[in-house]
Amino acid sequence: FARFVRDKHLTGKRVIRVQTAGGVLELRLRDKHLVEVDMGAPIFEPARIPLQAEATADHYVLDVNGQQLEIGALSMGNPHAIVRVDDTTAAPVATLGPAIERHPRFPQRANAGFMQVLSEQEIKLRVHERGAGETLACGTGACAAAVYGMLRGWLRDTVTVHLPGGKLEIHWPGPGKPVTMTGPTAVVFEGSIRI
Repeated sequence: FARFVRDKHLTGKRVIRVQTAGGVLELRLRDKHLVEVDMGAPIFEPARIPLQAEATADHYVLDVNGQQLEIGALSMGNPHAIVRVDDTTAAPVATLGPAIERHPRFPQRANAGFMQVLSEQEIKLRVHERGAGETLACGTGACAAAVYGMLRGWLRDTVTVHLPGGKLEIHWPGPGKPVTMTGPTAVVFEGSIRI
């Protein structure tokens, strides 16, 4: 969106505020193809995710398809469940993703992220988005996975997230602070509609 606004000369501003379903986001045009987004502070309180749980915790256990899964759960404006895996390529996204999405403890369903920690500053991620299935990229999912890894002490405060569709840089200074996501933009297609 930020690149479209700039490319079409709709504004000369380098900082743009955009109203979304999840709230107002601040977009910063860093250069011709790079945008930084203030994604807001992550939400951990179960009632606000929403997640059925008695108290806030750094992880939760879900019974999914007969197995006990340790997940992280938080909201970045939408609910996310994050599972740490040894290898994202082999992760059962097609089977566990829908089961986590529709788990009864997530009353509004949840996005399911499968995270592989490569180092303290780098992860790989595959995301099953609620209502859509597996996607090539998910900005809120990248933020949620990075934040969960930081909370658990696996990651530093700035992380590169490798998704099938490209990479994002996520920065989070800690609880109560907003998450910053930086990534490239690309024109996918243009079209017009007669009204």
